[in-house]
This record gives sequence, structure tokens and C-alpha cells, in this order.
Amino acid sequence: MDRPQRWNALLDLLAHEGRLSVETAAKQLEVSVATIRRYLDQLAQQQMLTRTRGGAVSHAVSYDLPLRYKTARNVPEKQRIGLAAAALVPAGATVGLNGGTTTTEVARALATRADLYDSTSRAASVTIVTNALNLANELVLRPHVKVVVTGGVVRPQSYELIGPLAMLLPEQISLDIAILGVDGIDPDQGATAHNEGEASINQLMATQARQVVVVADASKLGIVAFARMWPAERIATLVTNTGADPAIVSRLSERGIRVVMA
Repeated sequence: MDRPQRWNALLDLLAHEGRLSVETAAKQLEVSVATIRRYLDQLAQQQMLTRTRGGAVSHAVSYDLPLRYKTARNVPEKQRIGLAAAALVPAGATVGLNGGTTTTEVARALATRADLYDSTSRAASVTIVTNALNLANELVLRPHVKVVVTGGVVRPQSYELIGPLAMLLPEQISLDIAILGVDGIDPDQGATAHNEGEASINQLMATQARQVVVVADASKLGIVAFARMWPAERIATLVTNTGADPAIVSRLSERGIRVVMA
């Protein structure tokens, strides 16, 4: 386990417990007490926790980690989901993508799809509309991808543009398909997000799309987050991984959702 993975594990422990001692963390992560003290100091400097005598207490930011600290979670599953979701995009399509680790894998898969690249043509094979700065950064140099970025205010925790300015562009366009990451998807409550600002722009992208595809690893199924975005019936396809709970998958299918297991 490398340092970012240990940071993730440490923050997960802290989020679950609320308060953590150096000794407990060292035992859980199987590292030395000195290493834990160093990690806690580093994370405190980034305002991701509050240091205490002998340990740390959770900081509000710890419950919503910046994207760079989440990339180590369920990476193989998210890569498979990304490939499967990208395969649903036909050449010439206009695609809406929000921010998140899973949609980042979708973007990477689209960027490397050989059938979308025509060296003899300068025309873009696919148009990506996104409010995520990291996705735009990864795609901007791909000759077969036209990148359109919404306006808005950057939310540091996710690199997404949110707020009233972010809503202006999507209102003026149509999307063939919106591939959207969520914080939770539930058969009864539908798709949800932790942050209401992100929920608003995601909801608008879904409204402007002919087809909505949700990408979510198994840990998101059955979860209901703070802000509701759209009901299950609005989702055409869910792309998840093979570890998903069969009972929840069955209930989502009963709602008319096509479930793709990657």
C-alpha cells in the first residue's frame, strides 16, 4: 500500500470513527506510530482533519475527499466501468460528462478509442460537454474530441464548475447522451449527490440529454445521498461492476433500467 492509499485508509477510518488515536491507526494500517503521526500532520496541513494530542478528529472536508485522494479506490472496477460506458457512445455523438473518478475513466476510455480516431480527418468524432476541469484537461489535446466546458465557480473538492454560471451553457444545447457519476443510486430514491451545487448541474445535463447513463461502482448502489437529482425511471442504463448486490440490481432492473455489469 503506497502513501496515497494509506492516506485514503486513514481518512476512511477517521470518517467512520470521528476520532482516532495514533496507536489505533497504526495498528489498523500496520505501520509505525511515527508514520501515522507524520501522515496526520501532513493531512492536517491540508485541512483534511484536525490534529489532537495523541491523534486526530474528523474535519468536515474528510467526508468529501478531493478527487486526487479518491483515485486509489476501486480503480480496476472503475476502469472496467469506464470502458463499458465509453463503448455506448457512437461516433459523432455529443456527450455530457460530470466530474468524478468513474467519469474520469469514461473520458480516458473515449480518448483512447481507436475507432473514433481518423488520422485523415480533422473533424472531431465526438463532442464532450463537461463541467469538470480535470476531464477537460485530459481530453483537450485529443484531435478526435471536441471539448466544451461550462462556466461556473470551481469546487475544489471535485474540480467541478457549479453555480448559476455553470447552468447557462447546458440550457442552450442538446446532448445525445449524458454519462453521469453519482454518489448514490437507489431504486426508490433514484440518483443522488452529496453536494447540492453538483446535483443542480447534473440534473440539468440529464434533462438536456436524450439518454441518461449512470456510472457507479457497487459501493454506490443502495446509497441515498443528500441531494436528489432524478428518479430511477429517468435512467436508461446503469453501468456498474460485477460485485454489485444482486437484490439491488434486480430492483433497479424492475424500474426499467438496463444494467450493464462490467
